[in-house]
Amino acid sequence: MNAFDIRIEEFNYELPDERIAKFPLEKREASKLLIYNDGLISQKVFSEISDELHEGDLIISNNTRVISARLHFAKRTGAVIEIFCLEPVGTSHQDAMIQRGKSVWKCLVGGAKKWKGDEKLECLFSVDNNDVFLTATKITQVAEAFEIEFNWTSKNEMVFSEILFHAGELPLPPYFHRDAEEEDYERYQTMFAKHEGSVAAPTAGLHFTADVLSKLKSKGVDHKEVTLHVGAGTFKPVSSDTMKEHNMHSEFFSVPVDLLEAILNCKGRIIPVGTTSMRTLESLYWLGVKMISQQENDSMHNRINQWEPYQLMQGVSLSDSFQALMKHCKSRNEKYINAATSILIAPGYKFIICDGIITNFHMPKSTLLLLVAAFIGDDWKSVYDYALKNDFRFLSYGDSSLLWKKLPND
Repeated sequence: MNAFDIRIEEFNYELPDERIAKFPLEKREASKLLIYNDGLISQKVFSEISDELHEGDLIISNNTRVISARLHFAKRTGAVIEIFCLEPVGTSHQDAMIQRGKSVWKCLVGGAKKWKGDEKLECLFSVDNNDVFLTATKITQVAEAFEIEFNWTSKNEMVFSEILFHAGELPLPPYFHRDAEEEDYERYQTMFAKHEGSVAAPTAGLHFTADVLSKLKSKGVDHKEVTLHVGAGTFKPVSSDTMKEHNMHSEFFSVPVDLLEAILNCKGRIIPVGTTSMRTLESLYWLGVKMISQQENDSMHNRINQWEPYQLMQGVSLSDSFQALMKHCKSRNEKYINAATSILIAPGYKFIICDGIITNFHMPKSTLLLLVAAFIGDDWKSVYDYALKNDFRFLSYGDSSLLWKKLPND
């Protein structure tokens, strides 16, 4: 199948609103677990996932942390402008979070027409009896978004992550149709969450607990982490008829170099926790291919574009790709690979690294569903039909699945 010509309507299914989990279960590990293996479908409880993995297997989770990215500014007229912080401009997420006094971000703006010209929005709030004065100024418009400069003053010289923590609101998915509640601030973060930067949770990781990880470790299953900061584009539906007209969003990722060695030395199967981890791993391979095929080692290509995996030189081994990346990083004494990806994984894509995936159930006509279809073929329809008929909960706070890659020639 040619990914360019995929018609998104072929990846549609009926999802009743009542099947969308609007709130989390009381216990993370109590969610259902659908298991797909070469056409066979069964189910367990997520706490039993260690039964499905073997000694030597490697699971890789995303340790991004969701930020309170929604800021509200009330104008003197009574109008409220919502600013949704997407990503920092001119710096990394890590550095942006520790900026003091000023930070520039690419943002979506609700009520943008009510925000006139160079008008400065203002917000005053208090932290530990100390007033914090925050302003927002539009710099320029970039497609549907704006570059916005935030400035603030506080007695204790707060960093931007503290500004978001105290003044921002957790950006729950739009299909929840509700504002964030107190429990969301803990339950919409995974147990792996460390590095701030996402505007949506890597939800496959929401089912894990310390007890689940302990059971996996005792069985000899290894666990590693990557960072991919999930962007708002993850909720963007495919509006074009075919995929060649759809523009994938870009997301920043960071991977420790020693993970590449762990993958090459893995004696078992490699299972990413979620689509974000899978996109990160597969993008790593293509970064190495770009280095080899274009032989520009002085400046490592740090971006994988939407269609590059379908266009780049084929046949490069995983070992050769990763060795090129490791050699590059060693020559620069770099311990992390930092890059961005817009990779589109859709039917027709050939998986290089991943043998299985732990993932939730995704929206109809979404790029996430295309990824699942690329991994298990047309059996995605049987998987989703089974989930609907057996009362599985869907989307971010929903149940989980463990999908093994569709065997070739089946």
